[in-house]
Amino acid sequence: MARLTADGPALVHLFDFAQLNSVRTLAYVEEWHRRYREAGLAVIGVQAPRFPFGAEPETVAAGLERLGVSFPTAIDADRELWIAYGCEGWPSLFLWGRGGVLRWFHFGEGEYAATEEAIQDELRPIDALAPRQQPIEPLRPTDAPGAIVVGPSPELFPVEGRAWTAAEDGEGFTVEYEAGGAAVTAEGKGELALTLDGEPIDAAPISGAGLYELTEHPRHSRHRLAIDLAGEVGIWSVSFAPGLPGNEGE
Repeated sequence: MARLTADGPALVHLFDFAQLNSVRTLAYVEEWHRRYREAGLAVIGVQAPRFPFGAEPETVAAGLERLGVSFPTAIDADRELWIAYGCEGWPSLFLWGRGGVLRWFHFGEGEYAATEEAIQDELRPIDALAPRQQPIEPLRPTDAPGAIVVGPSPELFPVEGRAWTAAEDGEGFTVEYEAGGAAVTAEGKGELALTLDGEPIDAAPISGAGLYELTEHPRHSRHRLAIDLAGEVGIWSVSFAPGLPGNEGE
């Protein structure tokens, strides 16, 4: 792992660039990096891989660039740091104060406003006269403080221990799910042809290892998604986003 140090408060964000919940948090972490680095906050990313390609430096670098991640990120190839921190899932976030005191932590998505307020509280002694910024506006309705969210269908792994490929497993498969949207963790290059509830929708181009969103729905709802592979594409998992409560089929 790369050696990363910080003189002031440090926000350590353990994630996987190809995992749905992690990707949904990255825009917030990137904005905190932009907002508060000059005030003394160090944002340190730790890539804790769930799949084999997530430990490859070139693959990780390409994935982070595609996501627009600019803060320094180390690779925890064997997830030693992830285990040492006691992480309970992806992503996991820890705010360390001066002197190595843990000021705030959060597992999973959410609590974005509370996290930013904790960052501001920790930076306050450094520049007490600086005006507080308003926390980042929620990027999605499900991110709003107090939002009622329905849990999605469990993540699906089409083949145990490896990626589904057309050469070994067939050109496609169908998934039934209840959620606010669906995404795949994939690698390789090619395209996914998609049919949602019997109707073709826009295909998803695959340009390397990472997470690719396939569908998004206004609210939690039930759907049937057919995925057909073209090119040299491997699908590791299909994951589902939480959604606001809604009627089936909405």
